[in-house]
Amino acid sequence: MMFTTRMKYLVSVVLDTYTDEVTKKLLKLGVLHFVKVTELSGGLEKKVDKVQLSIPLSRLAEIRKRIESFLSIINVTPKVEEHADIDSLEAVQLEETEKELDAIAGEIQTIRDRQKTIQSEILRLSDINRQVMLFGDLSEGMKNKSTYSFLNMHPGMVSTARLQDFKAAFENVPSVVLTFNEEEGKTYAMVITMKRDDAVANTILDRFGFLEVELTPEMMGNKEGVAENIAAKILKLEKEQTNLSRESNLLIEAKQEQLEKIWKNLRLNELYNSIQSYYSKTTRTVLFSGWVPANMELVISRAIAEATKGKCYLEWQNPDSIERDLHHKVNVPVQLKNAKILSPFQMLVTNFSIPGYGTIDPTPFVAVIYLIMFGLMFADIGQGLVLMVAGFIGFLFRRKIKDGLTELLKLIIFCGGASVVFGALFGSCFGFGWFPALWFDFHGLLGGHVPADSPVKDILSVLLITLYFGIGVIIFGLVLNWINCIREKRWIELFFDRTGFTGTWMYLGGIYVAWFFVNSSFKSFPDSTTLLFLLGIPSLLFYVKSFVEFFHHKKHDPMLRFSVFSPVRFFLDWFVEMLEVFSGYLSNTLSFMRVAGLGIAHTALMIAFFKIANIASNNEVNWIYIVILVIGNIFVILLEGLSAGIQSLRLNYYEFFSKYFRGAGKAYSPVSLRNE
Repeated sequence: MMFTTRMKYLVSVVLDTYTDEVTKKLLKLGVLHFVKVTELSGGLEKKVDKVQLSIPLSRLAEIRKRIESFLSIINVTPKVEEHADIDSLEAVQLEETEKELDAIAGEIQTIRDRQKTIQSEILRLSDINRQVMLFGDLSEGMKNKSTYSFLNMHPGMVSTARLQDFKAAFENVPSVVLTFNEEEGKTYAMVITMKRDDAVANTILDRFGFLEVELTPEMMGNKEGVAENIAAKILKLEKEQTNLSRESNLLIEAKQEQLEKIWKNLRLNELYNSIQSYYSKTTRTVLFSGWVPANMELVISRAIAEATKGKCYLEWQNPDSIERDLHHKVNVPVQLKNAKILSPFQMLVTNFSIPGYGTIDPTPFVAVIYLIMFGLMFADIGQGLVLMVAGFIGFLFRRKIKDGLTELLKLIIFCGGASVVFGALFGSCFGFGWFPALWFDFHGLLGGHVPADSPVKDILSVLLITLYFGIGVIIFGLVLNWINCIREKRWIELFFDRTGFTGTWMYLGGIYVAWFFVNSSFKSFPDSTTLLFLLGIPSLLFYVKSFVEFFHHKKHDPMLRFSVFSPVRFFLDWFVEMLEVFSGYLSNTLSFMRVAGLGIAHTALMIAFFKIANIASNNEVNWIYIVILVIGNIFVILLEGLSAGIQSLRLNYYEFFSKYFRGAGKAYSPVSLRNE
């Protein structure tokens, strides 16, 4: 569709006994963009009350998010099906649900606390190993530990019969226990701990009757043995970490079906209550209102009548009639209705802003203009195919996920296709001229070997092509602005604004004057009569605009006064606007030369890589030649592809949108299962 979807405003009154049936019908249809009935009905807020919800929406959302956090542990994203059975909606048992979730949270927290403890032990053991490795041997460490180390080394003897229990006691402390010779029922050992664990270590040593003695340097020189001991401990702890992660996954998997069932019921209740939060009530009736696409008027009317057995009152209004009654502009929600294939370009539009209601939806035009710009800047069959394949592979992995990244991957596929088309026009494939150019040989143009019959023979001609393209885009944007002004009845802007008739007149006149000047070899301008008609009259109309706007505003504001200084102020406004018009249109037009600039840069980079490959391989096609060209193509695809995409977007936003786009709309957002 060329324009945003036509909307109608519904005000409905139903008996409160049918509230439940009506709510479920509206949720099933999922087309009503709710608005508080008091917002567009002056004085009604004093006659109606809010509907009190049984459970606050914030409470439902909080519990739902808790369940989502549990399911995220096993990478599951719950979802309500579009055709879910609304009639099977069950009341939420808050206490039971929260008690069950608390129990799961407690089990998970126990596992996480243990994981945190294990991770801390791993870090401390690693620290012990690092400290030990600072010494040439352990005897050196014994000498220097008090000055240079964070370790304590305890050499001594422990009863051989209690050795295993002794080692087990230190399992819960980041430590290393080395054992050496055995004599008369005693085993020589060295215990290495962090100084901060002294209190715990000393308690264990005292409990086992550890007798500290001096060990020989030969015994204490086995630094590698310490590292092996620590590595074994860390490996054991890491295995325990893995087992704990698996344990938490198994816990959630065992409760997955139950959690998803609770989540779906919560979400349905949340949507149900979300609808009722817009209701107002009197003693026996319920009122609600909202915006609906005009083509859904009959469907909504029948559904509400069916739910209430005909005991309802429906009032449908067009935005124009509401604005006449309220004497001000109404912010009507905007629905963009484009084919699914255009979804990535609709994303580009909505990322900029939502078009105003009733204005032109630029999505189809953006699709064409964006791809032409990208193709001109990144013209290569082979590199375009790489983009298409990369985008398609990425899309296959994310096709079920509707988000910005998925739309970006679709956009990359389109951009790759544009590159292929323009690559064929310029005869380029991975920088090689494997195919005859359908338009002109860009590589030959920069390399200095242009065929005699080529329609484009120099760089200046390439710049002119993009300049003409830019002029066409700007004029098209101005025409779209005329259409928007007519639809919104902005007559002063249509005739006198810089993007209206007067501004277009001056822009076309400026183009003709520039063309005449260039064709005269930069020696002369058109005659004075022509200049007066092309530039003088529209300049005068811009000055008249200030008077027209003043008297137009005076109708709505009697306090405005015309004085002797008004013409002076109007002249200053006119002078500033003239500067903006001339500089603005000039910069807008010249901006399109960056399309040629990036196209030249893209081709020049490939020529540079060819020259590097030839020099490195002595003008032979060998593995060096191939590797350099592969690297060159990868570099160009990443760098130039990104640059072309960004510049195409910039030219659309700042040169094209600025001529007609009014981002004053709010998105149409009905309460619906389809929005899940």
